[in-house]
Amino acid sequence: VPNAHARAAPRPRPRPCPGAPQRPATPGREPRAAEGGMRDYDEVTAFLGQWGPFQRLIFFLLSASIIPNGFNGMSIVFLAGTPAHRCRVPDTANLSSAWRNHSIPLQRLQDGREVPHSCRRYQLAAMTNFSALGLEPGRDVDLKQLEQERCLDGWEFSQDVYQSTIVTEWNLVCEDDWKAPLTISLFFVGVLVGSFISGQLSDRFGRKNVLFVTMGIQTGFSFLQIFSTNFEMFTVLFFIVGMGQISNYVAAFVLGTEILGKSIRIIFSTLGVCIFYALGFMLLPLFAYFIRDWRMLLLALTVPGVLCAVLWWFIPESPRWLISQGRFKEAEVIIRKAAKINGIAAPSTIFDPSELQDLSSEKPQSHSILDLLRTRNIRVVTVMSIILWLTIAVGYFGLSLDTPNLHGDIYVNSFLSAVVEVPAYILAWLLLRHLPRRYSMAAALFLGGSVLLFVQLVPPDLYYLATALVMMGKFGVTAAFSMVYVYTAELYPTVVRNMGVGVSSTASRLGSILSPYFVYLGAYDRFLPYILMGSLTILTAILTLFLPESFGTPLPDTIDQMLRVKGIKYRQTPSHTKIIKDDEESPTIIKSTAF
Repeated sequence: VPNAHARAAPRPRPRPCPGAPQRPATPGREPRAAEGGMRDYDEVTAFLGQWGPFQRLIFFLLSASIIPNGFNGMSIVFLAGTPAHRCRVPDTANLSSAWRNHSIPLQRLQDGREVPHSCRRYQLAAMTNFSALGLEPGRDVDLKQLEQERCLDGWEFSQDVYQSTIVTEWNLVCEDDWKAPLTISLFFVGVLVGSFISGQLSDRFGRKNVLFVTMGIQTGFSFLQIFSTNFEMFTVLFFIVGMGQISNYVAAFVLGTEILGKSIRIIFSTLGVCIFYALGFMLLPLFAYFIRDWRMLLLALTVPGVLCAVLWWFIPESPRWLISQGRFKEAEVIIRKAAKINGIAAPSTIFDPSELQDLSSEKPQSHSILDLLRTRNIRVVTVMSIILWLTIAVGYFGLSLDTPNLHGDIYVNSFLSAVVEVPAYILAWLLLRHLPRRYSMAAALFLGGSVLLFVQLVPPDLYYLATALVMMGKFGVTAAFSMVYVYTAELYPTVVRNMGVGVSSTASRLGSILSPYFVYLGAYDRFLPYILMGSLTILTAILTLFLPESFGTPLPDTIDQMLRVKGIKYRQTPSHTKIIKDDEESPTIIKSTAF
């Protein structure tokens, strides 16, 4: 947990997986030892051990509850897939076979190929007249001079890849092609809205209750989408699904970090939920390959969410939350059950209310979002963090949503896009443990951005190479996305850490909302999305090099203790207190004249 070593640190906050929705952090507190020798929660429950049968059960069940999040968010790739299409010519039109075969004008693609136009046809009245006169297209009539018109009678959609999608059902093409990316953007708007309320709900009603209620919302409203009668109804329901998805993710994450011990908590937050999210993403193309109708696919994707309801009888409430509510007996029952599962004899008295600090008696320090702009240094860090998060989110979600536009099989490409996330998470975890944050982030971003710029140089016949470069770009961006939360949390001081990370993660939500329109630009120039995402990613990598290095340094407690941004000179500040950690339990206070 990023703030595990800070004094008066907030309770553990989600370190979101790249694909999983991120939430702005909200203030919270975790029970900690008081000055009078009172024991904190970790000390009281130390007799349970770190990795017994109970901890393994919680680890895997909570990670498994994240699997539906992996395919619900990205399911729109197949639900809103746009197959090849052309204007429909009514069967009742009195046209000869020659005119019917030449009723669609050709358009030249960037690679020089000519294909039938997707949104135009020759004027039907003129073709009917020429056909009645016995004139042949191309020989008697110059097609280049023939007037064209819109697809007034609808479209014919290819069923080679999809049997049906929301695009084919509600004709979301040509003049209405903006509606499909709008659907995706509004899903992420739902994620943004849900991120603002999920923490408060979890703090008020309990982690377990919110976890299963929001899981039901995500599954239930996904099921209702099957019965959508129009685009507007589908989009509103998808917005609510987004709200449920982030709340479910946050509740599962917080529940895991509060039940598991310190050493397992870090692995759970970095590898557990992220890899299981990627596993859900991998299952999506498998479902979609065998189920080509969008309504039946959506029905199949709701089944795992229904099965997760069984977890209610295996996942307990957070004992930390129960203690914060003064419900010591319920918390003690859960800990004694955990001890029984682990085969450990529990002490006669576990939670002594006289020893535990009453969280409600703690008065939080008063800080506002304006503190993120108070000094020149924190202003620069905040602006740079916002740019960093927004750009990485655009890259990650843009590349994930762009898989249908890659050459080759869409199902294979989508599976590969999910698979590359697993080694990216593992690499990010190793980099965070052993190497400086700044250079790790910059290297991952440089890798992702540079290979995306090379895509436009690949010859058309080497489309496998182009796909490999895109996957390598996804790998780099995913690794960076997996590290940015920890890095940002380490840059901000304890007093505004949650607000700083919250503002940054909100910027990532804005990036995810914008990402469908980066993909949409591919309709005008196939390589334009890669050029934009690659350029922004490289510029962000350069920007990252100006951030201070936090690896191996103590976390700042106050704004004055923040590390300085590179390349900006500061006058020497008055003497102030700096905390240097000798070990995890006993920080040493020293005086420092400047940082």
